Amino acid sequence: MKMIAFASRHNLSGRLSVPGSKSHTIRAVLIATMANGLSTIKNPLPSEDCLSATRAARAFGSDVKIEKGVWTIQSSQDGLKVPDDVIDCGNSGTTYYFATAISGTLNDYVVLTGDYQIRRRPVGKLLEAMRDLGAFAVTTRINSNAAPVIIKGPMKAGTIVFGGKMSQYISGMLLASARINGKTRIEVQKAIERPYLQMTVDWMTEHGIKIEYDEKNYSFFEVEGPQEYRTVETSIPSDWESVAFPLVAALVTDSEIVIEDLDLSGSQGDSVIVDILKEMGGDVTLDGATNSLKARGGNRLRGITIDCSDIPDALPILSVAACFAEGDTVLTGIESIRVKETDRVEVMKRELSKMGASIEDTDHEMTIHGGKKLTGAKVESHDDHRVAMSLAVAGLFSDGVAEIGNAECVSVSFPGFYELMNGVGAGFETE
Repeated sequence: MKMIAFASRHNLSGRLSVPGSKSHTIRAVLIATMANGLSTIKNPLPSEDCLSATRAARAFGSDVKIEKGVWTIQSSQDGLKVPDDVIDCGNSGTTYYFATAISGTLNDYVVLTGDYQIRRRPVGKLLEAMRDLGAFAVTTRINSNAAPVIIKGPMKAGTIVFGGKMSQYISGMLLASARINGKTRIEVQKAIERPYLQMTVDWMTEHGIKIEYDEKNYSFFEVEGPQEYRTVETSIPSDWESVAFPLVAALVTDSEIVIEDLDLSGSQGDSVIVDILKEMGGDVTLDGATNSLKARGGNRLRGITIDCSDIPDALPILSVAACFAEGDTVLTGIESIRVKETDRVEVMKRELSKMGASIEDTDHEMTIHGGKKLTGAKVESHDDHRVAMSLAVAGLFSDGVAEIGNAECVSVSFPGFYELMNGVGAGFETE
């Protein structure tokens, strides 16, 4: 069912907690699928993307039980199973790229697809790397660089090279490399999205896999296989990618909120948004004793230059903060952001411009001329969850009502977003 959300000028007050991390949840599910035994995942994010990961786990032969607050995964006693049906990854690019790489460790054919956005997202460089290791890896459509794909392994150890633009390719091959016989070396030219690469390394290391890698520049990774993953017993930390929305909402309105149950371990690169918003003049205070932060609005933000290469998912909400700020904000390192669920640079430029924003972009940077009054308008999410939430936040400091089409897509990463925000006074309406 299609949903329309209505956002208008409101201030926020109160306390809230955001759900668990999507990035951590998907890694936990797929590592549990490759491990030998029973795994328990507490506080998983029950979003559409993470449920796509559980479908992949079932396709690979695992018994998955989903209960509120706890997921259990019993892997197949005979190891990963060749799926007897197509793996539908839904809208989850992470699940799609990771499961594609893992499929290359099996000795029979695997077919993977997803929704219409996944069927547009590029996969060619990943398939090329898999072919370099001896796999059969092709798309089903002539001259297509996207799903559906057909994979047949097993891959053999060797050296592959990635350009560095898509961390999900690299993480997928890293996860798969532990199952390959011999030493697999992954070389990376100009790695970006580096916190996500470190997250993958940390998950693999914690679950028994030895990795040699360039800890400074992430220019190479080496895994001697086969190695066996240990089962997962974990509690998923809160998601900084989701924290960004109520945090920015508080700073662009006359608000004061406390966000609780934060992950202050440094394991999520998007936590740097606190430093970015403070540099812009935002009043944000972290409390390590209570794992919380306090955000107060009322300060005028100022434009700065922000490198988004390691935090691509933050661009939509940062572009909204930039509209509120005085002066120009320049977002750099945007190349990979154009091939997410949507071209998020183009989409945010188009939709915020409908509300009165002044934005320019090139292949390499996006410039928001801030301080211009935004007004309500009919805008479109383009079925992109982060776009929908960002536009809803923009409506909180606009004159009039922002009407956001296809607003239900927030369930991909932040189920209950509108209800949770309304609990602190956002006043969102849906129909």
